[in-house]
Amino acid sequence: MRTLLKHCPQWQVFPLLLVYFILFYYFCLCFMLFVGIIPPGGIVALGKFDALHIGHRELAIQASKVGTPYLLSFVGMAEVLGWEPRPPVVAQCDRKRVLSSWSPYCGNVAPKEFQVQFMSVRHLSPRQFVEKLAKELGVCGVVAGENYRFGYKAAGDALELVRLCDEFGMGAYIINSVMDRNQGARNIDRCDLKERGQVSSTRVRHALAEGDMKYVSELLGRKHCLLLVVKDYERLTSTSSKHRVSASKSSLLNLPPKDGYYENCSLVFGERHSVTCRVSIDTTHIHLEADQVDLCDYVYSQVLGIEFGELKVNCV
Repeated sequence: MRTLLKHCPQWQVFPLLLVYFILFYYFCLCFMLFVGIIPPGGIVALGKFDALHIGHRELAIQASKVGTPYLLSFVGMAEVLGWEPRPPVVAQCDRKRVLSSWSPYCGNVAPKEFQVQFMSVRHLSPRQFVEKLAKELGVCGVVAGENYRFGYKAAGDALELVRLCDEFGMGAYIINSVMDRNQGARNIDRCDLKERGQVSSTRVRHALAEGDMKYVSELLGRKHCLLLVVKDYERLTSTSSKHRVSASKSSLLNLPPKDGYYENCSLVFGERHSVTCRVSIDTTHIHLEADQVDLCDYVYSQVLGIEFGELKVNCV
């Protein structure tokens, strides 16, 4: 590098040094994330980020006001706790896109997701968990909801989180829950002790099961995007006015809405290009229909996204 700088004109030295600095800084950030350390200034939002709904977005917004926002997600929780496997609300390969869409709310910084193996923290006491955040992961501060529980058997609450963070030299920011404005009209399990009327991933799953896509959009702050991989056509029919493609439900990468017929949907592909379509879902397949568009040009060997319009009643 010295030889290169020696032979550079003086007016080119500063821009070259700047490029080297940016590359070195980017390499350091990537290395820290790879070895499991939050970069300096990282503020971590704590929660279970299944649906990436507006309550989760609010945590990221508050984190961005203090530093660089991160979401701390646990990997392998279902397997460790013996839960029945279930498809995610947001496909794993689509999470980065969703977080990028939060950038305008977070000071034009897209939150990043930091994953920790649940097995490595399952038996930690509240104190041990916060100590791990401070000393092993290099967290500068945390943001959590008022109902947040943590530590082995959820022994710690938000007040204890604040106390422990102060002890370990981290900032702690507790925010009010984002409440569901339509909670009174919804059939949610009132026996659930965690149910206080707040926006939750459980509510999103209930709304998808009812096919209420308007309600889903309100909870998510965006349209639900169903991802599928179509490797070959199981059935393709076309006429002069309508093209139709069907794919097995086994090709789905995340949770679909209730079986039924949905109008005003968008088939999304590539760099967020879209085609207006209609979608019908039955017990085994998902069917796409579009007028005056050859779906063959869009669906073969691609990961496709379907953003849903409203369910048409009494039509399956």
